[in-house]
Amino acid sequence: MRGIRLFYAARHGRDPPHARMTLFLFQRDDCHLCDLALEVLAAARAPEFESVFIDGDAALEAGYGERIPVLRDESRDAELEWPFDADAVREFLATPPPGFTGPA
Repeated sequence: MRGIRLFYAARHGRDPPHARMTLFLFQRDDCHLCDLALEVLAAARAPEFESVFIDGDAALEAGYGERIPVLRDESRDAELEWPFDADAVREFLATPPPGFTGPA
């Protein structure tokens, strides 16, 4: 992957869009919907993501408490709220970051 990133960066002056994608799944402990979201992400073959448990964090509870599970793409400042299915996840992940114009 590193070689591909270096080649792409040399050619286009930036990392490929998928290399910048930083995904987070905001969830709670013992959350049935969160367990379902994990199954959907697996079915969609979502790239690696970080699980963020909001329990006990006042700021995260305030922002995500009633909305979890939420898949967040930090590179695009975009969120996909539950309910979502594998097709919705694939569509969400296929949306390019702002300013991306595609290969030259």
